[in-house]
Amino acid sequence: MSSHKHILIIRLSAMGDVAMTVPVIRALTQQYPHFKVTVVSKPFFKPLFDEIPQVSFFAAQVDTKHKGILGLYKLYRELKKEKITHVADFHNVLRSKIIKTLFIFKGKPCASIDKGRAEKKALTRTKNKIFKQLKTSHQRYADVLGKLGFPVNLSNPIPLKPKLLSEKITLHTKLKESIWIGIAPFAAYKSKVYPLHLMEKVIKEINSKGFKIFLFGGGKREVEILNTIENSYENVTSLAGKLSFKEELEVISVLDLMVAMDSGNAHLAAMQQTKTITLWGVTHPYAGFVPFQQPYDYCIVSDLKKFPKIPCSIYGNNVINGYENAMDSISPNRVIEKIMSILSK
Repeated sequence: MSSHKHILIIRLSAMGDVAMTVPVIRALTQQYPHFKVTVVSKPFFKPLFDEIPQVSFFAAQVDTKHKGILGLYKLYRELKKEKITHVADFHNVLRSKIIKTLFIFKGKPCASIDKGRAEKKALTRTKNKIFKQLKTSHQRYADVLGKLGFPVNLSNPIPLKPKLLSEKITLHTKLKESIWIGIAPFAAYKSKVYPLHLMEKVIKEINSKGFKIFLFGGGKREVEILNTIENSYENVTSLAGKLSFKEELEVISVLDLMVAMDSGNAHLAAMQQTKTITLWGVTHPYAGFVPFQQPYDYCIVSDLKKFPKIPCSIYGNNVINGYENAMDSISPNRVIEKIMSILSK
């Protein structure tokens, strides 16, 4: 049997889930330096993998030429030319299953992620809830590689080298002369968004200490909101709509701390070994989405005494009546104290 190993990793969406593959793939390439890896995902996510040795990115055009059954067959034929030896399905949805099945027909070893649906259902149900820490998504990805015969140890990631920001980026950020804190106040679902009037209290206090604050977000409405906040405080800069995704990643990599929701931005920071505080609404860290290598006490959770049915959702899309404003139970002082505690270490 050939010693050549070329692993195809499939994870098409969403941003946070794709970002969580990065530390796992980085560990894979470090522990198996002679392997080649091809990641299949949506074109927007390519910058996540640009700096990992041995990794190639293959853009899946799932809305155009790779759409539908025929499109997926075309994608398979294009991937087959890469001489894939193993397939790791990190997504386990219809699209990835079709691609995986086509490789199985060609005799290639394939494995899929176990998403733990039953235990997640037990964690989020309102009656007879089984409230316990579930396996992290990072470990679930690593388990797929283990099934293929390539166990990956995630416990001791190699420190990343600091990045130098380009001249274009520093036109917006200026030179780093103080503590830099990122704040990403939005998420896909309202139930996971810390109320803006409370977040502004956090920003006001941190701004008064002379720390530099960078705001992250996307979409017209978010850009407008963040620009308004920027104009209200001396040490606040909104980067929303001003930098490319790749450039935003570079800024995040040199932050001293990121404050984010249970959302993609938290994982974009943690994958780059930036200290990351997360704020949780109707979701909970026990579901397995704690940012990579971040201590549990960096997770600030809504008041479970007032809202004992949390988590009532894995992704934040399901909210129990009366739990819509659960995040109001997180006081700004609690967030500020955690920020100051981490920065003081």
